[in-house]
Amino acid sequence: MNMDLGGQERLPFMDTLHEECGVMGVYDFEGRNVASDIYYGLFALQHRGQESCGIAVSDTKGPMGKVDSHKDMGLVNEVFNPENLGKLKGDIGVGHVRYSTAGASIRENAQPLVLNYVKGTLGLAHNGNLINAAELRRELEYTGAIFQTTIDTEVIAYHIARERLHTKTVEEAVMRAAKKMKGAYALVVMSPRKLIGARDPFGFKPLCIGRRDSSYILASESCALETIGAEFIRDVSPGEIVTITPEGGIQSYTGLGIPKDQEARCIFEYIYFARPDSHIDGVSVYNSRIDAGRFLAQDSPVDADLVVGVPESGNAAALGYSMESGIPYGIAFMKNSYVGRTFIKPKQSYRSDGVRVKLNVVKEAVNGKRVIMIDDSIVRGTTSGRIVSLLKDAGAAEVHVRISSPPFLWPCYFGTDIPERSQLIAYNNSLDEIRSLIGADSLAYLKAERLEEMVDGLSICKGCFTGNYPIKPPEEDIRGEYFDKKE
Repeated sequence: MNMDLGGQERLPFMDTLHEECGVMGVYDFEGRNVASDIYYGLFALQHRGQESCGIAVSDTKGPMGKVDSHKDMGLVNEVFNPENLGKLKGDIGVGHVRYSTAGASIRENAQPLVLNYVKGTLGLAHNGNLINAAELRRELEYTGAIFQTTIDTEVIAYHIARERLHTKTVEEAVMRAAKKMKGAYALVVMSPRKLIGARDPFGFKPLCIGRRDSSYILASESCALETIGAEFIRDVSPGEIVTITPEGGIQSYTGLGIPKDQEARCIFEYIYFARPDSHIDGVSVYNSRIDAGRFLAQDSPVDADLVVGVPESGNAAALGYSMESGIPYGIAFMKNSYVGRTFIKPKQSYRSDGVRVKLNVVKEAVNGKRVIMIDDSIVRGTTSGRIVSLLKDAGAAEVHVRISSPPFLWPCYFGTDIPERSQLIAYNNSLDEIRSLIGADSLAYLKAERLEEMVDGLSICKGCFTGNYPIKPPEEDIRGEYFDKKE
């Protein structure tokens, strides 16, 4: 059994990808409280993690080292209320929403982490996975460090604190700690007087900068800026560290950079994770998904009456397929938006059809029609098969499945919960075998060579499709308790 959140079960039909988390930081130079801005920003980033969330704030003009924080398991609107949000007083702060890919899903692992040390305090929120986290952790343990969590974020915080003892500035400490870190990270760090953002040299995870009046914002996605009425300034570049202060504005440090052709953004930000109204590194997520659908129509056409998307990430790709093919686009699925990260499990008698709790088919839309169903990915195949069954049970004459990504053949070690190879349906089966297993009349995936076209030529990571990772994978698998470690 996959267990989650206080003993609640992760239902096996929830066979979808998850991102590790989203981060947010705000500094108001005029001294206004920032907790509510972080709260609304986290709402906009809720899709990046639904297990836990938190906010930590500090008053830059108040007592040095005093940090108010609140975090817990649950969605943003479950964890925060007017009473506890009102107690978070400060003009600088960081926030976090989490889905665990490394480290257990328990309250102790919720972020942001707040660290008190000889130089003051650090508040830190992290998106990504370090592939050398175990090695860095052991280095600290052998010098007496005692850990309160099982997440690599605490390892990062300790290394920054240790480096701060030997540097003049906290940003220099972040830089020196970052040089030890291998893997994916987008960091937002709050020191007593500075807001700092850092992005790994490969650019695996997104991070951007915004401004609203006297407030400066760091966020995982630009949609969080728009939610609080902030203007997008720019993305944090791969390998860049930015420091935000009233005295210096935005200051940049680029000592971690690598050649642009070696950068490796996670392609699933564009295919699935990010909200379609976000822009990442100058590329519209919505347009990327439209293009994926167009490419599928060009490369894998089929005669049909209707194109539909599996909500939400399949919708734009379905529209792109329709635009390119001329086949009408329709709405076939009603999604229950009120199903959170967990819910009371269905009775065993109908548990195998539990996907119906999240999706319902509009029978009038598909009855008697040849349907092209667009989805973003197939992991184990269980969910895809059940959705195909829902369409056929609703009267669809044919169901042709088109996937807006290539087949998964390898696991991910950088913050996406793509499991070991034995659990990937494409690793164990041919294309026709997968088609048969999910009950589709035809099946086609996006061609791998189309991925760069989707993102206007940006350098991307395709390791989960090709096995060619930008960094050598770790010898020990640190991706979390939800993966079977046996390869």
